[in-house]
Amino acid sequence: MNSFKIKLFTGALSLLTIVSCSNQKTEEKVNQPNFVVIFTDDQGYGDLGIFGHPTIKTPNIDKMAYEGQKWTSFYVAAPVCTPSRAGLLTGRLPIRSGMCSDKRRVLFPDSNGGLPQSEITIARALKENGYKTAAVGKWHLGHKSPHLPTDHGFDSYYGIPYSNDMDKVEKTDHFTLADNERYQAYNVPLLRDKEIIERPADQRTITKRYTEEAVAKIKSMKDEPFFIYLAHSLPHIPLFRSEEFKDVSLAGFYGDVIEEIDWSVGQILKTLKEEGLDENTLVIFTSDNGPWHTFKTHGGTAGLLRGAKGGTFEGGMRVPTVFRWPGKLKEGVVMDMATTMDLLPTFCKLSGTELPNDRVYDGFDISPLLFGTGKSERDVVFYYRGAQVYAIRKGDYKAHFITQNEYGSQTAHPITNPPTEIKNARTVEDPPLLYNVNIDPSEKFNIAEEHPEVIAEIRKVLEKHLAGIEPVENQLEK
Repeated sequence: MNSFKIKLFTGALSLLTIVSCSNQKTEEKVNQPNFVVIFTDDQGYGDLGIFGHPTIKTPNIDKMAYEGQKWTSFYVAAPVCTPSRAGLLTGRLPIRSGMCSDKRRVLFPDSNGGLPQSEITIARALKENGYKTAAVGKWHLGHKSPHLPTDHGFDSYYGIPYSNDMDKVEKTDHFTLADNERYQAYNVPLLRDKEIIERPADQRTITKRYTEEAVAKIKSMKDEPFFIYLAHSLPHIPLFRSEEFKDVSLAGFYGDVIEEIDWSVGQILKTLKEEGLDENTLVIFTSDNGPWHTFKTHGGTAGLLRGAKGGTFEGGMRVPTVFRWPGKLKEGVVMDMATTMDLLPTFCKLSGTELPNDRVYDGFDISPLLFGTGKSERDVVFYYRGAQVYAIRKGDYKAHFITQNEYGSQTAHPITNPPTEIKNARTVEDPPLLYNVNIDPSEKFNIAEEHPEVIAEIRKVLEKHLAGIEPVENQLEK
């Protein structure tokens, strides 16, 4: 073969390779799934029909579970709002980003800190791989730049930037106020990107408006792969519901709120189907922590689980979770352990997105559990309260090194009195308490004496973990 023919052949082969790679990239982009995360606020493990509630009706979420997967051992990164949300979006324990504190458990309207720019969120990672991204609802990771959603990889934001009970105008007991008076007692802002568009936000229609925004985003972003983070402000206290959902539930006001959220889920699923996106979209429904027992019937239930919001017994950090992806998931009940921190590496795996290897990630790819092809690498869950490890679950066994009352058993209100040191029953457990939470999810039977070898093994896990934690600037105390 002469030189000219060799060059011609080589050039043709190069062109063929370029075209082939280009087509492959196009095909990969087409096959990238969409992701929708629906994240409720203070919803308990037992607050859904599919998770055993006797009177709250949640047909849309129940159907999600029947068509997908119900996860029975799914956890959050912390038992309160701010650190829990940081864990979900970064795939890292909040202590690694400075998003937890023993003094101020969450961010407040007077806080100056927030999620550091150095953190990589789900939105930022996916956006760099061609995804459109939208945040709708509660943020609570910093309400000032550079800590807002659009500073962290989201193309747009619409929502209340922190908890719906903050910026309280007066000390009126919200239980005594009518709906049209109650929302005005909380001067929380509603933001569009970084601009305040309503204050106080009319929370009577907030679930409906969040839903309309999410539906609009699905329709406007449907031609590109997208990630929507729909973080409801409810059922966090104070409770609100639209007029159409007033007194519809046998479970009272709280039930009305949950049933409206279920309606919202139905609207999301309906839109995905109508737009032809149903079979290419992974939808996840879960909660940020356990129920707030302080408010009794205006709070939820953890079902059989012991504890609630603010605590590290199961009811504070094990949350009701459902995955749906028609035609892709292995349908059924998943009993393996997983956490919200697993979403980042899982989404990256499914979308072909690479994560920088310059940091520690606490999440694991759980796609083998989604498809029924294998197991997750996770065999440990750390239960942080503030900046301390209170408990560790390894396999079926859970050891409590420190115990402390959840919010519902405190004498002071943890939100309205944030700077004050709240005294409650903090106990260093020596020896640690030990429960088999697989067969004893209510944590009733301490079996530490029968299994000293398990305690010893979990102590080693704790020592190794603490040795790998590097101090960073605390964002909640700024």
